[in-house]
Amino acid sequence: VQLQASGGGLVQAGGSLRLSCAASLRSFGRYTMAWFRQAPGKEREFVSAISWSGGASRLADSAKGRFTIFGDNTKNTVYLQMNSLKPEDTAVYYCAAKEGMLIKWTVKDYTVWGQGTQVTVSS
Repeated sequence: VQLQASGGGLVQAGGSLRLSCAASLRSFGRYTMAWFRQAPGKEREFVSAISWSGGASRLADSAKGRFTIFGDNTKNTVYLQMNSLKPEDTAVYYCAAKEGMLIKWTVKDYTVWGQGTQVTVSS
């Protein structure tokens, strides 16, 4: 089981990036997929998650109105569209997966992790 995150980069404040997470998971639709991020010196924090079977998605308060999570289960890929980026969005972004339809907000609930992709937002 592997998750491959990509799409990070350097962008100016106000700009946009789209992160992708390609998953090699059997029965992809039975998983909840999430994005977390970790800034230097800070704990890893929840950003967004989507549950295929539950038909639900969630965003952290810091992401509401700016980020969108969506996916393509024919490609086993989840995306995080990030608009109106701010310098405080600078972090390594990780995709993660857990079995089951319930969306969880904590790191310990996710059992599969990708390698992370760096997002840097300049002011």
